[in-house]
Order: sequence, then structure tokens, then C-alpha cells
Amino acid sequence: MKKTIDHPKDSTTAKTRWHRLLGSVFEQVLTPVGIAVYTDVPVMSDPPEADILLLRRTTRTWTKAQPARLPDGIRHTHASHILIEFKYSESINEDAFLQILCYDTFYKRAKHLDAATVQSFLVSSQTPQADTLTEWGYVETEQKGVYHTQDKVFGRIILLLLNPLADEPHNAFLKCFASRPAEKRKAFTTLVGSWVGILTDKLGDLIAGLQKCWHSLIGEELMKQALTPEKVMEIGAKWLKAQLAQLPAEERLKGLKPAERLKGLKPAERLKGLTPEEVFSQYAPRERLKGLNPQEILDQLDPAQIEEYLRQSKRQKARTKNT
Repeated sequence: MKKTIDHPKDSTTAKTRWHRLLGSVFEQVLTPVGIAVYTDVPVMSDPPEADILLLRRTTRTWTKAQPARLPDGIRHTHASHILIEFKYSESINEDAFLQILCYDTFYKRAKHLDAATVQSFLVSSQTPQADTLTEWGYVETEQKGVYHTQDKVFGRIILLLLNPLADEPHNAFLKCFASRPAEKRKAFTTLVGSWVGILTDKLGDLIAGLQKCWHSLIGEELMKQALTPEKVMEIGAKWLKAQLAQLPAEERLKGLKPAERLKGLKPAERLKGLTPEEVFSQYAPRERLKGLNPQEILDQLDPAQIEEYLRQSKRQKARTKNT
């Protein structure tokens, strides 16, 4: 179920709204399995602009298909409303925790939801120092990259660190936003190897565009870009088209089903190179004659052939009668 929220205008054009890029990936991945994705979610009446993602389950419990596309931590919660504060270029600090804690509080109050219905996550591309995590009381769970704390205040917030997140197919869509190049590369390799079946044109362009941007733009150059989902998809589409043009025909068609290879071709183009005998051999006699009236059929036959056929038919009937 696809849901959209009007985005407020950016205060500056030279700023990438990273949560929107992540939201676009989640939208393409999760919408087909019944998880609605929202960006810039209002958390209170007359709210300030909030860089928040909301994943909202439309089913009572997780279906079999949904956890397969959700990262560790999120796939283990029973909450139906998932709030995500995503930090890509910024290091997380106490203010980041206080911010998501406020969003968590105001969202539940505005929507009249209880604590069991809403779970909030702080997701970070960068990995804090170990002593910083200890200071906040966050310890890693059985799932790599997923941190909980027993702190009475911050205990409502789960911390997801993308670099140490396990290199598994269900983590790959999120992990391609990790800060370490080696972790990004592993994530993209996993995406191509494990998720080819669900890579729609839009999702494929988006993933390819992200990969191209990560490869071409680094450091300050990347931070100076104002990358929107639309721009990233455009970059991805052009890059894929250029890559495809360099492949031999056999490689371009590799993995495609016959119907996919023939899609868009006119009947004459599909039959090019085939003899009439090869075409008609695929059809039963009745199918070959379908649409022709008796006279049209007779016009195609030689009189001698008709006479021979009638003689054979009479002989066959006589043999059948005698037996």
C-alpha cells in the first residue's frame, strides 16, 4: 500500500535529504508486501519539519514476506508503527537521542497510540566510539549492529549501526547506506545476488544510482550534492543503459524469460526467420484453419488431392463397417 505525504520545501538546495533517499528505497522494497512508507512525518499539531521515516504495517502481525525485506532490529519488533531517525553525514550524539525521543513521545500522543504500538529507532551510518556507547549504556544484542540500553529514558530507543550490521540479504537495502566503503560494496553485491527477482525498474535505477554516486562522489564532494530520489534514479538509469550497451546481445538477454525477450515486438518481427512449416507445426489442424470459411479452405486444395482424400475416406468407412 503506497502512501505519500507532501514534503515541505528544503531551506537550502545544496543539501541532500538522506532520509528521503532511504525512504525511497524502503518504499520500493516494502510497499509490495503491505508496509506503508512515509517521509517527513508530522509528529504533532502544527509541527516543525522532521527528518523522520515512518514504516506502518497494514497487517495485524508480520507476514512471512515482510521480515524478509526488513533489517535486523526492525524485523524483531512487534510494533506496527516504526519511527526512524536516520543520520548519514552526522555523528550521533545526545541531542540526536533527545530528538528521536521527542518524536516518539509526540507521535504517540498525537495519534493516541500506546508504547507497544510504536517503536522508534536511531539509525546511524557512522559508528560511534565504544566508550561513547558505554556512556549511553547501549550494548549490542544477539543481532550485530543492533543496540539496546536499560536506561530509563533512552530505553525506548533502539540504536542501529549500519557498518557492523550483519551482511545478510534482509539487511542489504539499509546497509548500502553504511559509511565504510567496504561495507557498502558488500551490501551492493548482496543486493544484486539475492534480490534480482524484486528489482523493479524504479528500484533497480535507485540502487544503481546510489552505487554510482558512492563510487563517483566522496567526502566533501558528496556532501555538496543535493541528491534527490528522482536525480539518483536518473543517474542510475543512464548508468545502467551505458553498461548494457557495452554487453554482447547474449549477455543482455541472459536470465530473461522468452516472453520478456519478445515483449514489444510486432508479430512479423517475432516470426522473422521462421518458415511457414515451422510456424504451423506448433498448431493443431483445427487451429490452423480457424477463421477460414469452407470455400477458402477448398480454394487452397488441388482437385486431385480432394478426390484422393474422398476415396481414402470411403475405403476407411468400408473397412470399419466390415469389422
